[in-house]
Amino acid sequence: MVTRQGRTPVKVKAHRSAGDVLAGLGAVAALGALLGGVPWALLTFFGSPLPERTPSLGDLTHQLGPGALIGVLVALVWLAWIQLALCVAVEVYAGIRGVGVPARVPLAGGTQSLAHRLVVAALLLFTATSVIMPAFSGGGLSQRPVQTQSQEFQRIPQGQEQPHAAAERIAEDLTADPVEKARTTKIYRVQPPEGRHHESLWEIADKCLGEGRRYKEIYELNKGRVQPDGTRLSIASLIRPGWILEMPADAKGARVVPVGELDEYYRYGHAVPGKDAERPPAKPEKPAPERPAPETPSHQGQDAPPQQAPKPQAPQHQRQAPQHQSPPRHAPAPRPHEELGGGAGTGGATVPGQSDKAPVSFDLEWPQGLAAASLLAAGLLGALGRRRRAQMWHRAFGHMIVRPEGRAATTERALRIGADDAAARLLDLGLRHLSKSMAAGGRALPTVYGVHLGHGSLDLWIAPADRNPPAPWQAFDDGQVWRLRADAPLEEAELADVLAPYPGLVSIGTNANGRILVDLEAAHGLIALQGPEEERRAVLAALALELATNRWSDHMRITLVGFGAELGEGLAEIAPDRVRSVPTLADALPELEGRSEEVRQALAASGVDSVLTGRCRGVFGEAWMPHYLIMADRPDERDAARLVALARTGTRMAAGYLVPGEVQGATWTWEIDAAARLRAGVLGFEVDAQLVPEEHYRGLFELFRTAGRLDQVPLPEPSGAEPPIAQQSSVDIRMLGPVEVDAPGPMDESRRELCTELLVYLAAHPNGVHPTVLGGAVWPRGVSAGVRDACVARVSDWLGRDARGRPNLYYDERGRIRLGSEVRVDWAVFRWLVWRSAAEPASETAYMSYALDLVRGPLLAGRPRGRYGWLASSDLEYEAAARVVDVAHRLVVLRLDEGDVRGAIGAGRAGLRLAPDDEGLWRDLLRATHAAGDPEQVRIAVDELRARVVRDPMIDQLQPETEALIDELLPDRRRAPAHR
Repeated sequence: MVTRQGRTPVKVKAHRSAGDVLAGLGAVAALGALLGGVPWALLTFFGSPLPERTPSLGDLTHQLGPGALIGVLVALVWLAWIQLALCVAVEVYAGIRGVGVPARVPLAGGTQSLAHRLVVAALLLFTATSVIMPAFSGGGLSQRPVQTQSQEFQRIPQGQEQPHAAAERIAEDLTADPVEKARTTKIYRVQPPEGRHHESLWEIADKCLGEGRRYKEIYELNKGRVQPDGTRLSIASLIRPGWILEMPADAKGARVVPVGELDEYYRYGHAVPGKDAERPPAKPEKPAPERPAPETPSHQGQDAPPQQAPKPQAPQHQRQAPQHQSPPRHAPAPRPHEELGGGAGTGGATVPGQSDKAPVSFDLEWPQGLAAASLLAAGLLGALGRRRRAQMWHRAFGHMIVRPEGRAATTERALRIGADDAAARLLDLGLRHLSKSMAAGGRALPTVYGVHLGHGSLDLWIAPADRNPPAPWQAFDDGQVWRLRADAPLEEAELADVLAPYPGLVSIGTNANGRILVDLEAAHGLIALQGPEEERRAVLAALALELATNRWSDHMRITLVGFGAELGEGLAEIAPDRVRSVPTLADALPELEGRSEEVRQALAASGVDSVLTGRCRGVFGEAWMPHYLIMADRPDERDAARLVALARTGTRMAAGYLVPGEVQGATWTWEIDAAARLRAGVLGFEVDAQLVPEEHYRGLFELFRTAGRLDQVPLPEPSGAEPPIAQQSSVDIRMLGPVEVDAPGPMDESRRELCTELLVYLAAHPNGVHPTVLGGAVWPRGVSAGVRDACVARVSDWLGRDARGRPNLYYDERGRIRLGSEVRVDWAVFRWLVWRSAAEPASETAYMSYALDLVRGPLLAGRPRGRYGWLASSDLEYEAAARVVDVAHRLVVLRLDEGDVRGAIGAGRAGLRLAPDDEGLWRDLLRATHAAGDPEQVRIAVDELRARVVRDPMIDQLQPETEALIDELLPDRRRAPAHR
């Protein structure tokens, strides 16, 4: 195996020899004899070591006999055994936790050395991934000084500069000095595991420095630095494959790199090609004249000038339709400002000033497929939100749920950037509204062959053409296209009981105008997908993921055939109520055939002419629930013939069948090529296919497994060393609600969103952020140093200076960007008030009230789509939700104990402003409202809670505890049905 640097990793023996096993067994026996046998023998032959009576001074003058001498010797043996037990405990702790050099037990040199050897031999029986650090018999750690050539950063002078000059200095100081670039340092990349063996800092120090005890030098050089996978080295025993470690100057076998590239190795796992060419010019000797601000793109490309949208124009026919019906042929739809499903991952136009090839992380390439699939990402985030809501049910006071790390965090980041909740909502509610309106008018739903989601509208290609759609839909192209504008008034509560009319709609990809979806049920038969196996499987995986998690389908059943344990079982874990995975088609056919017969019987019994009519009118609702089959491999001839006979019905049967390869008798045939271009045959669509390759859905399943964990993380202790703000503040950053920044300087409105995100990231990291880390967070797909520096300069100009003339954005001595002392962040103030409430119990209620007064709404509410993806790898959301809920709950309890019912209600409402779906706070509010003695107000609160269940697609139903409390407080109130 060859690494990306071209060198072969060291092969490490991962199995144990017979001698190791025998030595381990002997060590276990010796430890058992010493720790258990010695006290057993002492107690058996000499009795308890405790005296029968209290010793007196007279005992010192008595003559010593044989019994007394034996007693003294027994006492010494007990002391020696206690010392040995302490040594064993210390060594076991060090070995299991991998803390490095074990703690020294006083006066136990030889005893601890013996204990170490026995413990190491014993632990080798049970551990293969931990490296047990050898004890040292004398002295401390090696006293060799740490030799490093780390990069130095020039600190911004805090003199009386003009604000614009300060902004210019920020951009200039981020440019590496030519002399500094010529310096070098040494790095080592942590190798992937070989078998069950993983590298440790001790082993790396022993291999590269010749002395394992020098591992602390490597730890100190790299402590706290952000690694390519987004995590940090915080514990010496926890390192991961792919991490970059800066090494002391005398390291052997390490790679020599320029110091100027060190940050790129930490950020991306490799040097960024062409980075030096992207840097701004060297710092001029004379003050530079005022320059126009360069264009600063966002990571979405949303700062690029939008295209002018032409007037609405209906699609035109392109090719012959299938014979059994006449669907409209695909043609260009109105060109939008920006495709709804584009996001960061559509591969659209290149943003000026941004590097053509964005750097990627070492361990995992950026999940382009997930970032580009806007509707799929929205559905997955909805399912993830439901999973985390269940996690919150089990959260204990003072704890927060675990957050994803590494590949899982990168996956969630891509989902956050790509997800288009507005488009998913428009598609869901628009179709349900169409069904309800057609039913009210006694009309049948049209057959929808394709859907186009553009920037500001939803288009349906229907057959046969109809020039009279129900309002607010509009007809185009002689009624072959029905369009719904994105700003159409749609009330979710009014559509909660309407069945999804077209649950088989699924995205196949994007073109220059937007996202294209097709209805699997409209094929009235088998759909065959041809093309290279890798691209074909990626398309089928994307289709399965979107069907399993979308919000415009109800009670769907998906059968996956031949996808294996990873994708099949992983999808079944994400959506257990929708997905079933079987190994062969023969296992799936009986259920599919039985389901088809049920639909036929329902059509005959209900008297409706089609499945669409049954869904529209809401009769025999269970009969119209869809069942879709997606196969990973081509079926054999016999099963294929059986499947074709089942699928070719000539009418809609609430079913869809997707099969790879060439299948005789398929109704539709789609083709995908190696360039990921998908052609949808007679439908006339040609799109960039929506793909989710294997490496991306692996990260997705890891993300959902993390969301299913019930272990919790203690909330960090708020620091009260100093108040979070000075007596006066010149800048306010508010995050506990809609994002707001009050700053004295000018700001171009077209760049405000990007600069606000940059400020929020700095506010969430009060200890400062290195420029490279900041660029990777705000521009996750890469950005040139010049663009990043210009944006930082613009933000510095926006924040201005404090009362003493110092910039409110400055660089510390370590080269990190920090906010000044007069920048007030409401989240920092909240945490400080929580600390004060614990430090002064007498004023606990007052401090908590002040803290909750800062909460104005959900955290960072109103942030634009596609931004703030870095929240996936930050503790901010997790800590803020847990801490606000805990403070609100505690204040409700204190107020009720004091008899202040109104204050208790206010505390509950304050917590719900940030965490509106936390049912623990809703129960607090109901109890406090009930304590006020007004049943009508309790009913109002219950109605408000139930309305949330209807409006929020992430809430399936109320918790049993909440339902029980409602029944207790309002016994005469009938329980509402669960959300669809």
